[in-house]
Amino acid sequence: MSSHSRVESQHSWINVLWQTGDNTTPAPKDPHPETLYRPDILQTIEEAIYGLRDGLVALSLEIHAHPELGFEEHYAHAAYTKFMKKYGWHVREHHLLDTAWEATFEHGQRGRVIGVNSEMDALKGIGHACGHNLIGIAGVAISLGLRAAMEKYDIPGKIILLGTPAEEGLDGKVVLLEKGAYKGMDVCLMCHPAPGPLGSVNLGSSLARQRITVEYKGHAAHAALSPWEGKNALDAVVLAYNNISALRQQLKPTHRVHGIIEGTDWEAYTIPENAKLVTYVRAPTRTELQETVKRVLRCFHAASLATGCQIDIDIFGQTYDLRQNQALGDEVSRIMLNKYGSIDYEWGINSASTDFGTVTYNLPALHPSFSIPTIPNGGNHTRQFTEAAATTQAHEQCLVASIALAGTGLRVLTDDDFYAEVSLLAFNPARLQKVPKRVTLI
Repeated sequence: MSSHSRVESQHSWINVLWQTGDNTTPAPKDPHPETLYRPDILQTIEEAIYGLRDGLVALSLEIHAHPELGFEEHYAHAAYTKFMKKYGWHVREHHLLDTAWEATFEHGQRGRVIGVNSEMDALKGIGHACGHNLIGIAGVAISLGLRAAMEKYDIPGKIILLGTPAEEGLDGKVVLLEKGAYKGMDVCLMCHPAPGPLGSVNLGSSLARQRITVEYKGHAAHAALSPWEGKNALDAVVLAYNNISALRQQLKPTHRVHGIIEGTDWEAYTIPENAKLVTYVRAPTRTELQETVKRVLRCFHAASLATGCQIDIDIFGQTYDLRQNQALGDEVSRIMLNKYGSIDYEWGINSASTDFGTVTYNLPALHPSFSIPTIPNGGNHTRQFTEAAATTQAHEQCLVASIALAGTGLRVLTDDDFYAEVSLLAFNPARLQKVPKRVTLI
């Protein structure tokens, strides 16, 4: 069965949200065991990961109970490095960044190198509302499951597990990429929790993202006695915000512009002399992002012109869309459909962004999302998702996704033809994983 027909066969059941309280056990949606690659080795991976279930869940809940912001993940750094040392991995603490770390395992000689990522950071005020506690243990599970197979079947290769800080807005992986942390990897794998259909893994892409900070500087004055002496920076930032609201009418529904207003030493009786707008611009591709950024910048300059305030624009923190490698994605799909659940292209993090997108522009990589039960309007970056990320079902689905990714990494190590296809697709963008045309990203 072709990859395309597998996807089409699922459209009748991929669109229903898996909700909290639904205790249905996920089941494979297209079981054809004869299509599995080395089911004996896959069984070893499954047994190894499930055998570590209690320790992995305990680690996840420990991280969940100690949320830390980007580049401040000291508790998580200590917990993960301690765990990997316990299982005999070579661990580099404070690897290239203070809260980054690296754990490596090598078996035999001249094998390929599988990279894996574990995220750690949480969100201000709402904790692990993006489920990075699950992402963290998924990286550990993938690595330990793959190691078990390599040792049992004498498979040469190397695993590099990176503990990557500051995904939320601070682009930790981009910094690590620039510092050489991904050098030598043949592929890189990770996964992410999100709302979605029962027992599903999402293989869609994500949005490219640009962060822009705009500061307006005006002139303070008494707001009642002599307001005409002032230049109102708050007016400038409000105009910029409203200009963007007007622009949205002419933006494609797949694009996003959003942000917050900040200021210091504001009082109602004084014309504000400073105001800041922190903005994110997102689009399905880097090219589209650049065009939308140009239009947004005109909104900022117009507000400066209207109010007479000085403007200072800082453009930084660009991350790219996910280039999902189709060969890697097809293997995850094959394992999921035959053993565990379903594949989807509509949910996941399609309309969000990740610094892993930039990684996928530099080497063959895959970043699927896995569904966990949530409540309506309780998706990523909500307090309800923080609660969902600590549930038993969320941890079970995390381990399932980890098995599928470890099995995919196993094939990279052992199947030369498969790795040749992975490499070909990675360096031929026209043949990268495509979202079916019927799907509209919103």
